Formats: sequence, structure tokens, C-alpha cells
Amino acid sequence: MNYKKSLLIMLVVASAYTLTACAGAPDGNDTPSTFASSGPQAASVEAAPAPAQSTLPMMIVNKSPSCGCCVFWVGHMERAGFEVQTNDTDDMGPIKERVGVPYGKGSCHTAEVGGYFIEGHVPAADIKRLLAERPDARGLVVPGMPAGSPGMELPDGRVQPYVVELVANDGTTSEFARHGD
Repeated sequence: MNYKKSLLIMLVVASAYTLTACAGAPDGNDTPSTFASSGPQAASVEAAPAPAQSTLPMMIVNKSPSCGCCVFWVGHMERAGFEVQTNDTDDMGPIKERVGVPYGKGSCHTAEVGGYFIEGHVPAADIKRLLAERPDARGLVVPGMPAGSPGMELPDGRVQPYVVELVANDGTTSEFARHGD
């Protein structure tokens, strides 16, 4: 087997391993209390250091201790300049309920930053836009776990089309950003 083929196989296996670690994440039909709480731990990702004088607020990320894609998403946030505090918990349901994640819009991790919640694999650029524009809303959601979103990257770079939704104070959602079109 040649080097390129071996590398491709390793990347596919690593991607499958990460997806398996988060296989308990909701598909949009689950209740908020049915999030992954066990499974293999994915490899840790070393993030590049954040800028010395970041004006971004501290981000608190609540996640399952066994979720590998959450670790990758946190790395994406740190590389974008966010200082991140990670809290591992086996019961994400009460957190999602407290911050106001709408039913059927859940994912595998919930963050809080600048007075907003961030649910799932939202790109850092969208969070920075939210913080700059400061809409009267609860936060942003990316339901499920779209392939190619931050933390769910694919070896070939493909991005499954997905929408980042803005959650209004009444729980309704509207399109905030579109990716992978």
C-alpha cells in the first residue's frame, strides 16, 4: 500500500472515530436530555495561542467528557482568538433548557459567550458577527452535526450545506448565516 493511500485510510478512520464519539448527539427529533454521555475519547487538539490582547469575551463550553468533536470545535474557537473554559458534564439537558435551546435544535455542546448561547458547530466568524451586531436574541444554533462544520471537518474538505440560525427571545429561529452552498 502506498503512502497516500495509507494516509487517506488513517484520515477516514480518524473521522469515523470522531463521529462515533459524538454518535449520541440528537438528530433533531430527540429531546434535549438524550445527548452523548459515553464513548471513546478522541485525540486532543492543540490550539494555536490566542492573541495577547483579545477583546473577545470569555467563552464557556459545556460538553460531554467523551465527545471528540467538541474538543475540535473548542480548538477552532481558540484559534479564532477566544479564551475558552471547558466544563465536562454528563447531563447537558438542564444546561440547554436554562439557556433556551429550542426543542429539536440541539447538538453535542452548548457554549455561553457575551450574554448569548452558542449551540453546536457554529463557526467562529458567525459568533464574532453576533457579538459585533448584538441583536436582541438568545443565541445561535447549528442543529445536529453537519459534516464539514467546525469540529466536524472531513478529510477531503467538503462541507455539507448547513444554516446557522439566530434564536429570538421567544424561541423562534431565523437564518443568520449559510455555509457549504
